[in-house]
Formats: sequence, C-alpha cells, structure tokens
Amino acid sequence: MVEARERPADGYRAIPAVFQYSAGVSALPGFRIERVRFAAPVPLAAGFARIASYLAGIGRPLTAFCGCELRSPGQFTEAGFRDFNRHYARTLEEWGILAEGWNPVARSNVCPELDPPPEPGFHAFSYTVPEAGAAPSFVTAGSGESTEGKGDYAEQTIALGDTSPAGLLRKAQFVLGEMERRMAALGGSWAMATATQVYTVHDIHPFLGEELVCRGAARHGVTWHYCRPPVVGLDYEMDVRAVAVERVLPA
Repeated sequence: MVEARERPADGYRAIPAVFQYSAGVSALPGFRIERVRFAAPVPLAAGFARIASYLAGIGRPLTAFCGCELRSPGQFTEAGFRDFNRHYARTLEEWGILAEGWNPVARSNVCPELDPPPEPGFHAFSYTVPEAGAAPSFVTAGSGESTEGKGDYAEQTIALGDTSPAGLLRKAQFVLGEMERRMAALGGSWAMATATQVYTVHDIHPFLGEELVCRGAARHGVTWHYCRPPVVGLDYEMDVRAVAVERVLPA
C-alpha cells in the first residue's frame, strides 16, 4: 500500500491510488471528517452544486471535499467507466482539488439493483472541518474484488464470474483484506470504525459470521446495500468509515 500524503491546508491525508479516486482519507490533527447523506440521490451536476453551496454555508473551501458515495443506473463497461471518470474529475479540477497532480478524494460508485436512479448522482459526501483535539476519523474508498490500476478489471478480478458460495467467499476475503490495508495506511482499524458498508446482490450470510463479525467489521452492524459494484464482472464491494458527525439533507 502506498504511503498516505498530507494535504495540510485541507485538513486531511490521502492514499494515492488511481486517477478517479484515492484509496482513502483520514483527518489530520486539528480536524475531523464529517459526512452528509442526501435523502435521495442527486444527479451529478446538481449534486456538485449543492455540495459547493453547503461547504460555503459552513465556511469551508471546496478543497475540504474529501470523499463521496455515488449511485449509478447500472454497471459500466471498462470504457464507459473511464469516460464517466473523466467527466466526474473535471469538476474536481475546477475546484482546485487536483492541483497537486493527483486525485485525493475517496469514492464509491455503486449501482442499485432495484429502483436505480435515472443517471449517476450523489448519495453522500464527506469533508473536513477544524476541531482541536478531534478524535481520529477516516473514510476508505470503495473496493471491489479486483486490484485497481494494474490492467483490465477482468484480468485482476478474484474468482471472475464465480458467484458460488466458495467464489463469493474468496471475493469477500480479498476485499476485507483491502479494507484492512487501507485502514492501516490511514492509521485506522476495525476497532475505530463507526460504519461498514457492503455492496452486493449475492448472499453474504454464509461468511457474515466467520469473516465480517470475527474480524471486527460488524462491531456496529453491517449496512448491506442491494447494489452491484460499478464495473461489469465485479460482484462484491465494501467501504468503511470512522466518522462521529453525520447529517441527512432533504432531496
């Protein structure tokens, strides 16, 4: 895992990963990360505008934006995912977030199997605020069962096309390991986490106890979203956070 890089002016550190997102973020001393969820998904352009307005309203710069959770109508092909990511990253560039030549914003982007949104949009976002003596906080990016940035997803996917109990177990073990690597790079752990999210349309019960519960991933329960990961061929995704302050905004 690459060492996290600090962004002192923005109040957080991030693990460099791929151009569309970082692998995770954690607050620097003197800051905390907060999370805001929309009551319903907000289309991408309108969501960016609402986030900008929200940050201005609490006196935070656009560069305090450090994480987001997206919802899309369906899984992308690899080419389609690249096109979407370029479109998404334009706003981050306009906001000055990419000024250092890499993308520090952690992200998940998943696809509801039932009642999907008509277009990609925001489910939630995270940002930093100053707070002397704040407890550590972090947000990992979502990860599916594929090594990112090392070739095509299909070439790197664990148990590609295997959604049997044994195949799903292998996928879940890989993703849990990736969550643990990301948390370690951010100075976090399952003991610090306040929320664990799983994204899959397949049954997690066969490994829920021995893998998630026994590792400590379910200390506060597990939020299971009936969603697919963003790229065709992926079946299981997770993200984790340690965030003390969360809010919900109306749609």
